[in-house]
Amino acid sequence: MLFDTNVLLWLFRGNLKALKIIQSDNDRRISVITYMELLQGARNQQELKNIKNLLIKFNIGIVPLSENAEYRASIYMEEYVLKTALYLADALIVATAVEDGFIHCTGNLKHYRMIKDFPLKQFNP
Repeated sequence: MLFDTNVLLWLFRGNLKALKIIQSDNDRRISVITYMELLQGARNQQELKNIKNLLIKFNIGIVPLSENAEYRASIYMEEYVLKTALYLADALIVATAVEDGFIHCTGNLKHYRMIKDFPLKQFNP
């Protein structure tokens, strides 16, 4: 399962539902975009260290961008940016899930519901 940034943020805050959903899957992954969003939100060196340690503790792998995911994201942007204000990071994350065959777990369905035909799992904190 490919976890969205918001699920990891809830885990950092100690949310038990986030812990449960992450532990429910044996193949835990995040997109490299999610990883960069987490790093961008860090306020100091300790928070950077905490992010890395949490990924290690829960055995969460980082999926790199592929050329196919980049291309798919550009198609999503062309199709949806004016209709729904699709953000670049969201397009890249969902394209990674689709191209690599992951279920995408997110608490922000509104960011993705316009994109059809990909497996999505809703997280409710």
